Amino acid sequence: MAKGDIETYYEGGVWKNRPEGNNRASNTAGTKAEAQAKGREMAIERGVEHLIKGKDGEIQSKNTYPRSRDPFPPKG
Repeated sequence: MAKGDIETYYEGGVWKNRPEGNNRASNTAGTKAEAQAKGREMAIERGVEHLIKGKDGEIQSKNTYPRSRDPFPPKG
């Protein structure tokens, strides 16, 4: 993750979002969907990548904002 990218993760029974480089979460949510939505908004505002992790800590998906910054855009 690059400095400032947004990470959505699960910790202590709560879904959280934090920018890369921060030790503390910027916000929390009761469900993964709510946390993803907040994380997506943060990433869009900052023009960075949004990493979404599962409860096990493994990366499930990545989204780059704006899409034109994506280093590996799909063809077609």
